[in-house]
Amino acid sequence: MNLIALSLTLGVGLFILIGAIIVFITKNNEKIVNLSISMAFGVMIALIFSELIPEAFELMENRNRILTALIVVVFSFLGVFLLKSLDILVPHHEHNHKDKHGDIENLEHIGLVSSIALVIHNIIEGMALYGTALSSTSLGLMVCVGIGLHNIPMGLVIASTFYNSNKNKLKTILITLCISLSTFFGGIIMFILNNNIINNFILGVLICITLGMIIYIAIFELLPKMLCSKDKKTVVVGTSLGILILFISSLF
Repeated sequence: MNLIALSLTLGVGLFILIGAIIVFITKNNEKIVNLSISMAFGVMIALIFSELIPEAFELMENRNRILTALIVVVFSFLGVFLLKSLDILVPHHEHNHKDKHGDIENLEHIGLVSSIALVIHNIIEGMALYGTALSSTSLGLMVCVGIGLHNIPMGLVIASTFYNSNKNKLKTILITLCISLSTFFGGIIMFILNNNIINNFILGVLICITLGMIIYIAIFELLPKMLCSKDKKTVVVGTSLGILILFISSLF
């Protein structure tokens, strides 16, 4: 079980690398991004109500219902707060420089700061995913799929930013690989601490934090992009596919 949970933290991070590879092998990035975002949204929304919330309550079922609900809400908000705090560190790129050298410096700064925030984000995400997978392998797999689909456009953005600043494909891939492995590092931290701190309450807390992260990603990151997309057909198809993927995976 521990090795399966650790493998999932490795797998979900590698979706970022898939996004980077897509940058170099296709020119129709926008359609792929729209499909990936909408599929991730479908998976995550279905996951929130059908799996994460029931699992969080089940792990704390020996407590008072009101206290259990309060714990779920508090730690879910903590998950939202963690991602929101890290999101503040990521600057929104604006073309304030008129010269090419200035543009490159700005891109390098954006790439560096974004990567630092993303690494911290991924470590926390890896720890939460590891705990979720320990509670239920199937739930961990579904969370892995949802977050992984979200990581593809993230990899596209990170790779595009670095490549536009250094024009070096190998260097860009290596940087993106290091970022993608940070989720696995979060899993390793939990793997080392596992025997000493993991119990049903800790698993429940980690699932609540995961729930908050999924809510934040779905509502504050994916939904606005979907609403702004001009390709509504891809959005509808992707969302439907995401829900279908979760439904099918829950049958096994």
